[in-house]
Amino acid sequence: MSQHLRRYFHRYVQVTKPGIIMGNLIATTGGFLLASRGNIDGVLMLATLLGISLVVASGCAINNGIDRDIDSRMQRTRSRVTVTGEMSLSAAFAHGVVLGIAGFTLLALYTTAAAVAFAILGYVVYVGIYSLYMKRNSVYGTLVGSLSGAVPPVVGYCAVSGQFDSGAAILLLMFCLWQMPHSYAIGIFRYDDYKAAGIPVLPVAQGITKAKHHIVIYIAVYALVTLLLPINGYTGIAFMAVAATTSLWWLYLALKGYQAQTDTVVWARKVFGYSILNITLLSITMALDYHTIVMPVFG
Repeated sequence: MSQHLRRYFHRYVQVTKPGIIMGNLIATTGGFLLASRGNIDGVLMLATLLGISLVVASGCAINNGIDRDIDSRMQRTRSRVTVTGEMSLSAAFAHGVVLGIAGFTLLALYTTAAAVAFAILGYVVYVGIYSLYMKRNSVYGTLVGSLSGAVPPVVGYCAVSGQFDSGAAILLLMFCLWQMPHSYAIGIFRYDDYKAAGIPVLPVAQGITKAKHHIVIYIAVYALVTLLLPINGYTGIAFMAVAATTSLWWLYLALKGYQAQTDTVVWARKVFGYSILNITLLSITMALDYHTIVMPVFG
């Protein structure tokens, strides 16, 4: 493959934020296998993972186009292809539309109405409500964005179950809560970037001290919510042990942010890094430590 073709494909891959896609794939797999309870439909799993990956890639491509102006003012994002001009806005949007059509078509053909509905919900929240308005105008943008970030494991779960039951509700709440300290930690160690771009994330809008309080509170509540899966019989003692251990350690790291000698940037990076390890371990464990039970359906 020539260097020109490699650059061409590289920009089309990079605009979809591959790291975000991979993280969502792990969470979706966890939700899918939790609902499957050992009875895995390989075709359904492949269609679900590919479909949600395309949907997420679509949202990220369009988000990159929407955020081009603020990305140009942030050190972390100023090299994105939509900022450098390597990819035009029209190309990014067209790419996003094609990926979205392909992803939603796959989900519609192979999964369930509940899975498609949640994929649409996450997409509308991320691209429409969050990217176009909340991110730029409200300190509550992170909270709104957390809903879209919590959708992939629910899509995986509903692709198997076909319904929004208590297990899906726990996953939605669990992943929403996880996103908050994860995002606030980024806001702290990328404080200068967000301030330069005029994005009102909590650390910038209301101060780092308040953001630290929120990080601790959200992690504490998250730790309790993770235990709802084993308490309600969806997972076993192994998941409970992993959830309790990893969540309490995350809380311990968060509380260290109050120490006078703590380097806030280094601390925030540790909280952020551990958040990824935490949710990855929980996604893997809930996929393996399932219980074969039937729970009541909401509604």
